[in-house]
Amino acid sequence: MKAPGAGLTGVLRWFLRHLQIVPVLLLVGGVLIDLNTPPHFSAEAFYTAAPMTAAALLSLRATVLAGIGACIADFAVLNHFGFAADSSGRSELAAVATVSAFAVVVSRLMHYRDVRLQSAREVALAVQRAVLPHPPPVIGSLRIAVRYQSAVREAQIGGDLYGVQDTPFGVRCLVGDVRGKGMEAVKAVDVALGVFREAAEEEPALAGVAERLERGLVRETERRAGLERSEGFVTGVLAEIAHSGDELRLLNRGHPAPLLLRNGEVHRAEPSEPALPLCLAGLRPAETMPTDTVRFPPGATLLLYTDGLTEAKNHAGAFYDPVAALAGRIFSGPDELLDALLADVGHHTGGRIGDDMALLAITRGGGA
Repeated sequence: MKAPGAGLTGVLRWFLRHLQIVPVLLLVGGVLIDLNTPPHFSAEAFYTAAPMTAAALLSLRATVLAGIGACIADFAVLNHFGFAADSSGRSELAAVATVSAFAVVVSRLMHYRDVRLQSAREVALAVQRAVLPHPPPVIGSLRIAVRYQSAVREAQIGGDLYGVQDTPFGVRCLVGDVRGKGMEAVKAVDVALGVFREAAEEEPALAGVAERLERGLVRETERRAGLERSEGFVTGVLAEIAHSGDELRLLNRGHPAPLLLRNGEVHRAEPSEPALPLCLAGLRPAETMPTDTVRFPPGATLLLYTDGLTEAKNHAGAFYDPVAALAGRIFSGPDELLDALLADVGHHTGGRIGDDMALLAITRGGGA
């Protein structure tokens, strides 16, 4: 039994796939209505709607053709009923021609708007690549993949961040989420990644990296006039994968727990002690930053992500559960994992992503 509204949804999808015929349907519908109604009843609205619809949905050429078709159809009907020569017929034809010409102007304006929007998207993408460069796909025995998906397609970048650095202490990673949106969030992302790249090379312990991040982000917060420190914070997970051995160290500052995948099994790497997000350490000055150590053997994959993944909702309001979605599945590499994850989230939400998502997957080679 079909769900209520399934038929209407199917019709809508059919129209979306065949937008080019909508102006034709309007013109044909207008002619049929005119020919099957009293002579003084006019379907002028259909003739004017056809070029305007083409302007909104189709190209300039289609808009011009729709306008010409509207004028020809209206004139043919007026001539059929003998109204083409009188004042009312000429007035109606002039109105259709005027709207058709206006539709051409609208089409050009929309084209220029689309060009500007595409330019803005390209600039945003360039900013994203500068602020969030892709890490190398391979570092030693590690295979690495990242994905960033913005909730607003035009924005391309928001407050989520990721970073990967090969250091003397191991491969260090950061995934975080800045509270807020817009350019202020992008500035905080830039500061966090800049501090992380420097501190990851110099600090022997992850706690030292976190302390440097705290200080750098607090300085950035204090520069914002009128913004209290408690109003801005960053959740994040720091990870360190040793060059040898099978250990992984994690330091979690109020962020969703990473996932560890191996042989179809999925486990959350929950922190041993909860900790406040970055920029909020001043609320509890004596708080320590515990670093947890977990096994990361060959064949295992570490998945770091932001809350846009776990807060993605379907039409019923149910949140996406990556543990349930990934359990029992085996992927050939981190790229395949992230592609499948994004496809699953898109299917779960119907393509309506409510928040930005940053995803980082690292697979240690050598496993079965």
